[in-house]
Amino acid sequence: MNTRIEYDSIGSMNVPIDAYYGIQTLRGNKNFNITGKKIHPLLIVSLAEIKKAAAITNKEIGLLDSNIADAIITACDEIINGNLHDQFIVDAIQGGAGTSANMNANEVIANRAIEVLGGKKGDYSLVHPNDDVNMCQSTNDVFPTAGKLTILKLLPTAIKELERLYNALMIKSSEFDDIIKMGRTQLQDAVPIRLGQSFHAFASVIGRDINRLNKSKSEVSSVNIGGTAIGTSINANTNYISNIIKNLKHITGENIYSASDLIDATQNLDGLVSVSGTIKTCAINLSKIANDLRLLSSGPKTGLGEINLPAMQNGSSIMPGKINPVIPEVVSQVSFNIIGNDFTINMAAEAGQLELNAFEPVLFYNLFESIETLSHAVSTFVDNCIVGITANANHCIELLESSVGIATALCPYIGYKKSAEIAKKSLSTGISIKNLVLNEGLISKDKLDTILNPLSMTNAKAITI
Repeated sequence: MNTRIEYDSIGSMNVPIDAYYGIQTLRGNKNFNITGKKIHPLLIVSLAEIKKAAAITNKEIGLLDSNIADAIITACDEIINGNLHDQFIVDAIQGGAGTSANMNANEVIANRAIEVLGGKKGDYSLVHPNDDVNMCQSTNDVFPTAGKLTILKLLPTAIKELERLYNALMIKSSEFDDIIKMGRTQLQDAVPIRLGQSFHAFASVIGRDINRLNKSKSEVSSVNIGGTAIGTSINANTNYISNIIKNLKHITGENIYSASDLIDATQNLDGLVSVSGTIKTCAINLSKIANDLRLLSSGPKTGLGEINLPAMQNGSSIMPGKINPVIPEVVSQVSFNIIGNDFTINMAAEAGQLELNAFEPVLFYNLFESIETLSHAVSTFVDNCIVGITANANHCIELLESSVGIATALCPYIGYKKSAEIAKKSLSTGISIKNLVLNEGLISKDKLDTILNPLSMTNAKAITI
């Protein structure tokens, strides 16, 4: 393999002659063989957007030669459009607070800019990764800003999928509104509820998740670009600091703004903890819904069997005809993983020391995964489960009528103690609640028919004793 020799403060290395990355990227690649996964494609785009904004700003204020700036901008545009991503070879989890990722971007952009200017890769006298591409920047403001931009790119898809789920649940709520079933508390018979009400409740909690995720965007809209090493803006021109956000907003289309305290924003990651917490809350709600659907569809002959989930695949290699609730199962598994990611994110944020948090790589790696897997899980939940759910209306009524839970409706009329006696007697004798009340002459038939009407039990109403 043909190579070129590059040098840094540690020594020299042979870099593949056709590589756009350089020595610092190569060192990072050799040092951090951790996940086998490279940095996220959208993080690559975010890094290129920052480098482009910096080049434009430094050109505007006269710090960077126009030809060099234009070549850097061209290289950045190519990366933003999806080119050269194979040259970003550092692992997603890396030591150094993201320096390897930042230098990977600096070197790839510099070498492509060198080509644009007619030079050969590795001739940093034309365009230097640090002096030109990284001008007025530090890893410590570039990497967290790029991470936040990536989150802002990922959240809309998650929100869109959750909105689809909300709408699908609301449709089922209307479809099932006239189906009465037995409600359950602690997995025991409670009081009647309409199946549509159950699905409306599912939709309501998803609606709150959507609102929380929309609000969480504000947590990552405040960025520390311009703060450089520790938030004091060392080596950054004041005109650069004044203009970098404007140019970055224009390039990204994101409504970002400069943190009011760049020192705080460089060392504290509580906003990212908050976003992760919001994602985790949503995951918990999704898993709860998935659990309920598995219970309601259980059996189908020996369980509750009140609803049917779409049959997506054979459920067993040994039991013929068995169909498993595979979509709710995968939703719960994604939720478990997100909960684990959230713990990692909490620990990474807590581990920051003094003026910098060096653990952003693992934090972003897990947070990106949480947002993406949430999006994918919700997508399959909607398309392969929710929209195909059907109700077993007759079975719901059978279970309701065989239950003594309706005795609760008698309490305002004959008291809790007497209602409990009636329920206990019904369980032991098999005689219905209604017949026992009539046999004892406790309530007239017409009034009892009204009291024990299952539909009336699912609506708030005035009680006449």
